[in-house]
Amino acid sequence: MSRTETLTQILRVALACLMAGLVAVPFALDTANVQLTTQALTMLSLAMLWNLLAGYANIPVIGQHALVGTGAYAFFGFAILLKLPIPLAILGAMVTSLLAGAVILVIIFRLRAAYLAVGSWVVAEVFVLVASRLNAFGGGSGIALPVAFVKQFGSSNEARQMTIYYLVLGTTLAILVGIYAVMRSRIGLAFSAMRDNEEGAVTAGVNLPFARALSYLIVSPFVGMVGVLVTLQTLRISHLSSFSMMDWTIFVLFVTVIGGIGSLEGPILGTVVFFLLRHFLQDLGVWYLIALGSLAVVVILIEPRGLWGLLRNHLSDDLIPLRHRAVVLSFKTEKETLNAS
Repeated sequence: MSRTETLTQILRVALACLMAGLVAVPFALDTANVQLTTQALTMLSLAMLWNLLAGYANIPVIGQHALVGTGAYAFFGFAILLKLPIPLAILGAMVTSLLAGAVILVIIFRLRAAYLAVGSWVVAEVFVLVASRLNAFGGGSGIALPVAFVKQFGSSNEARQMTIYYLVLGTTLAILVGIYAVMRSRIGLAFSAMRDNEEGAVTAGVNLPFARALSYLIVSPFVGMVGVLVTLQTLRISHLSSFSMMDWTIFVLFVTVIGGIGSLEGPILGTVVFFLLRHFLQDLGVWYLIALGSLAVVVILIEPRGLWGLLRNHLSDDLIPLRHRAVVLSFKTEKETLNAS
């Protein structure tokens, strides 16, 4: 086994151990670190979803916070205002986010490149303004979840944190497995073809409008689900926090780009780097954001594929392979078959 193959296997084992270790986090860490891990998994979920759009399907939207806020507000409406059971409220939030995604898709469907990015951002800001005018949801100041409702997730703070953590962990793993399944399917091949060359994809038989719409509609309900999880972590909704462009779009772009866009490993690596930088640099105030931006620019200039691209040069394969390997068939002539026998 070569050095690159050995290193690849070691990192695969480390990744598997990391995923397995996440199950024990509430029992091994204190409440503060459980909350930190929950936030990291939430960010990872959004990064993987945005990566599916921008990294695989070539749809670089920057208005993802619109669907996060939609999911949060819809969950509040179904669970608190309509008093539906929590599972139905979560399902309703996901369906509402899907419908909101369909509306956004109709508006930005014909836009491309920079126009698509700006258009999605403008539509998201409209969502923010509408949310700030909804008096039943606290208007411009927002509203907290009722104490009685919060206690359904645990009678103590530790129990509630554990419940929310496992909800977030389950969602993150479901998104990871779902993206892997999609990218290994014919739909994933269509997305990859769109990213590499749209004209070539059309020539190969990809229905470009359908594939673009499908990618956005696949992502929308799960982004809304993340909005539900954000609400359960913060215990309130508001148009500034639930629809935060900085938290749910800008930081997500940073995580994905610096980690490595167009790979499953990139968002994982980017999330780890982001939270390490946040831990050591957040006391620097505005310099913290400057440091993040500078690091992103430097990484992109050195390796457009991000930190994962730098690491991938020393490996024999991806840690989570998505590529379809060609099967080479060997046909022997009748004479070769007789000689072999």
